[in-house]
Amino acid sequence: MSSNNMDKLSSTVLFISVLSMGLIGNANAFRDTLLVGIYEDPPFVVKESQGYAGVSIDLWEHMATEMNIAYEYVEYSDAVGIIRSLDYDELDISINPLSNSPSRIERFQVSQPFYISSVGVATTTSSQGQFQIFVNNFFSRDFLNIVLLLLVILLTFGTILWFAERKTNKYQFRPGIRGLFDGLWWAAVTMTTVGYGDKAPKTHLGKTIAIIWMFTAIIIISGFTATIASTLTVNTLEADISGLEDLQGAKKMGVVGASDAELFMHQHDLQASQVYRTPLQALRALARKEIEILVSDKTTTKYLIKTNDMGNDIRLLPLTFQKQYRSFIMPKSQPLFNEVNKQLITRIQSVSWNESLKKYGLDE
Repeated sequence: MSSNNMDKLSSTVLFISVLSMGLIGNANAFRDTLLVGIYEDPPFVVKESQGYAGVSIDLWEHMATEMNIAYEYVEYSDAVGIIRSLDYDELDISINPLSNSPSRIERFQVSQPFYISSVGVATTTSSQGQFQIFVNNFFSRDFLNIVLLLLVILLTFGTILWFAERKTNKYQFRPGIRGLFDGLWWAAVTMTTVGYGDKAPKTHLGKTIAIIWMFTAIIIISGFTATIASTLTVNTLEADISGLEDLQGAKKMGVVGASDAELFMHQHDLQASQVYRTPLQALRALARKEIEILVSDKTTTKYLIKTNDMGNDIRLLPLTFQKQYRSFIMPKSQPLFNEVNKQLITRIQSVSWNESLKKYGLDE
């Protein structure tokens, strides 16, 4: 065989090899059945006994019907697994409402946003009645510690006065243990400004001690009154958060791992004491008061509080942090992106889209 024929044969073999590798490499981009990545994220993706439901599920299934394409769901545990699979072309699309970001727009094909959410804050509330709360606080350790400290102070000043008066004023400040009780009684009557007058110092030292105690008692009673009032205050809100500054000083905060809320906390140097796998798990921990504050997606939190009857135990605060635009995401190699985006825009501009949002309580 001539050298020219050999060269032509080699070129043909090389071309076929390259073409085959190209077809294999792009096989994922031309699947007959689209692989749709999802993870449980109420109310957008809700796992039920007979399949899946939710806003994103309804939206996608309507779009797939309009485009007449076959698909199958591939379930993941969180968004991290889905993003990784999209990166490696192991999925054709993610229909969970993933948030937009410059890096994601650069790496993937990101659709028109179909929902706007935000990071929210939930705290515990008490379902007890006011009288029950008062009784519980009255017998709490904090209140008993305050009462015990007050008795120690009264006994201290009463004992000092008894030492000064016991020899020259034996009738009012009796000897022995009864005299200590006389001093305690005098200190208590003086502090409360009742002024029975049944016991009063007669010596110069005793009167000097009494004057010191009178002015000291005014200061002490003011401080104790404020402390006791705050201890016994009937306040059903366990944590009062009004802004980001309050979060930065808060303790016992929880967050869902691998979520936009966790990223928000990292960006603002907020430390979570507990990280949970799912929003429902986090909310149940909040209801049990294992944590005092939960930072999470506001839409998901509101939906789960309502559907799990947690309104008596948990309060979603009227705060909004870091608005996020939610979209479908597809790999760069997916040729159906333009058609998917077109169907998405058509759907969210229709009347039936508002009905779908209302179905899951997202029409407010």
